[in-house]
This record gives sequence, C-alpha cells and structure tokens, in this order.
Amino acid sequence: MGEKGKSNIKILSSRTAFRGPVFSVATDQVVEPSGVSVRRDTVRHQGSVVVLAVDDTRALPRVLLERQYRYPAGGYLWELPAGRIDEGETALAGAKRELLEETGYTAKRWKRALFFYSSPGFLDETMTIYLARDLVPGQAQPEEDELIVPRFFPLDKLVRMATSGRLRDAKTIAAVLWLAQCYSSGNID
Repeated sequence: MGEKGKSNIKILSSRTAFRGPVFSVATDQVVEPSGVSVRRDTVRHQGSVVVLAVDDTRALPRVLLERQYRYPAGGYLWELPAGRIDEGETALAGAKRELLEETGYTAKRWKRALFFYSSPGFLDETMTIYLARDLVPGQAQPEEDELIVPRFFPLDKLVRMATSGRLRDAKTIAAVLWLAQCYSSGNID
C-alpha cells in the first residue's frame, strides 16, 4: 500500500480532532494486527524535505546549516534547510524550493539520500533527505517569520558536534552521519 500504507488493520472509526494549516490530528479506533482494539491519536502531516547541501570543492567537504529559533525546542538550533512539501508538489521540487528560499543557494546535482518517519509512534510525517551538490549562491527568499542564519561547517566538525550532543536536530544528525559514512566508504556519488 505504499510507504505510508497500513496493512492488516481494521479501522472501526475515524474523526479529525483538530485541523490546522500545517497538520491535523486524527482520532481512530482500530484493531491492530495483534487483534487488540485501541484508540490511536495521530498527527497527520503532508511530509517534509531536508536538504543536505554540500560544498565539496575543497579538500574537506563542508555542509550548509542554518541557525534559527525553534519555539518547541526553546532556543536556537543548527539544522539543515528543510520544510514541508506543499500541496501538489513533488519531494524534489520541495527540496529545491526550500534550499533557495532559506539560503539563496541552488544546486546542479540532486540525489535522494534517506527516507524515514520522524516519530512514528504518534506522527505520520515522513522526511526525505536530498543530497545537493555543485552549489550556486544566490539571494535567499525566506518567509516572513523565518530569521535564518546560514553557515558552512566542515563535515568532520559536524560529526563531532553530532556525536557530542551539540547538534540536537534529529534530521541533521542522521544526514551528517550518513554523509560521513558515504565519504569514509568512498560511496559518495
């Protein structure tokens, strides 16, 4: 049934408990594959894209991160450019749009790197991480509420930040460690 498909469950009832501009909350009564009947409250989200923008024109690759305030985290975080997929938009088109809007960069080469659920216990949001290379600088076009500071970091420094707890954004940690593994195995292309 696809990447978000549900198999071997029976939905007894379903209602939308909340609908907002970014997500909704569904309350479902289901019979799960084990035969247990349970209530499941699920945050429904259209899906997000993440851009792992890499400058590999130097001896040591550098990754473009951005610093921005995140209210739920209670502070500023360094993270990869990211955002939700707009209605009718492909994931790749969303990744290209987010990179341009948030940083001003475009990329000549794109590759799907990772696909995962961000928190599948209660949220159906998927994240698709794209590797963007051959970067071309330009003018950022942030949304009105986005105060973003972009900066390149050497990959080796980001790995240390990820493993020491200084990077606290899960999508960024996953992408940085994936990229480091690709470089160490020589499997970057």
